[in-house]
Amino acid sequence: MAFQGTLTFNQAVRGITEFIEVAIHTILYIRQIYPADLFVRRKKYETPVYQSRHPGLNEYIAGAVKAISEELVLGNVEKVVVVIKDKDEVALERFIFSIQSMIAIESFNKDTSVEGAMATTALGQYFRSFMVKLSMIESQLTELPRDGENTFAIVLELREGKAPSATPDKDNPPPWLPAITQHTTSGASEKAELHMVRAVDTGVVNLSLAVQESADKLRILANLESELKGEQIRAQDHSIRPDNTHEKRVGFEGSLTFEKT
Repeated sequence: MAFQGTLTFNQAVRGITEFIEVAIHTILYIRQIYPADLFVRRKKYETPVYQSRHPGLNEYIAGAVKAISEELVLGNVEKVVVVIKDKDEVALERFIFSIQSMIAIESFNKDTSVEGAMATTALGQYFRSFMVKLSMIESQLTELPRDGENTFAIVLELREGKAPSATPDKDNPPPWLPAITQHTTSGASEKAELHMVRAVDTGVVNLSLAVQESADKLRILANLESELKGEQIRAQDHSIRPDNTHEKRVGFEGSLTFEKT
């Protein structure tokens, strides 16, 4: 029996994967992983968002999201994690998209409206709320260390016993590589700080977004602050201006570095 106006399984999957793609672009902008002039302001879900103008970066993100979509359809995905990392591959922040309570639907019913699911018109309104809160997340986060070139990785965490199913041909993204443990949510320290952004139950999939500041990031920042205070004390002793090395915001004009783990 069809339930007029409610989401189908495939509509929910398409909506979530599109939202993840929009969110990834905006995350890279608000966390200043690449220069601001690499992005253009757009409107999506009736709210401002940011999209990369770099073809290579866009292709990488689109390919990763396509592979994520293939796993979502199979019900394999537990989490999608956008990891902000430093030049030494140390995870500084994890933007965690959690997929929960995905209902089991036969393949022949995946285009049939689901009883109890939200209306198709409501999904965009929820994603608007996600994007508004995401755009304000900087006020809750400490600044990223700028002593090196920060990049990012997209990590796919699958349900127990599952493995990526994408086939490696020319029309598909490259196969997923085993993730570095420290990049994953299971590799996070108990001292990491978690900030909830938003959650929604579509009636087909429960989706939540949270940001985790790693213990390594907090330790690096504490060390930088301690070093800066020491420099200020030494500068006062010698009546000179303190060195501002740790206050510089390093630009990332060099080659873009992408990784899909």
